[in-house]
Amino acid sequence: MAGESLDTLLPEIRACRLCEPSLPLGANPVLRAGATARILIVGQAPGTKVHETGIPWNDPSGDRLRTWLDLDRAAFYDETRIAIAPMGFCYPGRDPRGGDLPPRPECAPLWHPRLLAALPKLQLILLVGSHAQKYYLGRRRGKRMADTVAAWRDHHPPYWPLPHPSWRNTAWIGRNPWFESDVLPALRARVHALLDDADARA
Repeated sequence: MAGESLDTLLPEIRACRLCEPSLPLGANPVLRAGATARILIVGQAPGTKVHETGIPWNDPSGDRLRTWLDLDRAAFYDETRIAIAPMGFCYPGRDPRGGDLPPRPECAPLWHPRLLAALPKLQLILLVGSHAQKYYLGRRRGKRMADTVAAWRDHHPPYWPLPHPSWRNTAWIGRNPWFESDVLPALRARVHALLDDADARA
């Protein structure tokens, strides 16, 4: 599918109903992408607020992620520079044990290869959370999230693993102060360098 146009691919993804029988709120694929995007953010799956609004990362986790990247909402949602594609495009439902269910397993294998092929200018792929890291890094990821995130240089370019910015990971961040002191400054520098270069070439 190399060279497939986003003009035809994105409507096809947004019309997908493959998993709808398993989705408690129905299908509503949420993603953003432009052919000139330099950065792709691969998250987990939409929550209920994102499902309702159709805007990815439109929740407190998104606020924290934007702080991590040092981006305001306008820059974050500029799809000519930043694409956003979770592992599952639709809200998967609530886990009885707490939190949301994992992304539907059918979604990423079906759509991600075609989407990446239609984004030829990507130079940085943020793998936010364990589901994205498992899919994209496979056996190269560490035994623990901390191992994978600390070894970001082993995966970049193009991948950059990050913990999920959910409030549930606040304790993890507290136990791993090197994430905020060492990883985030390097990440922000890389993100802004790519965006500045894109602006210079526009």
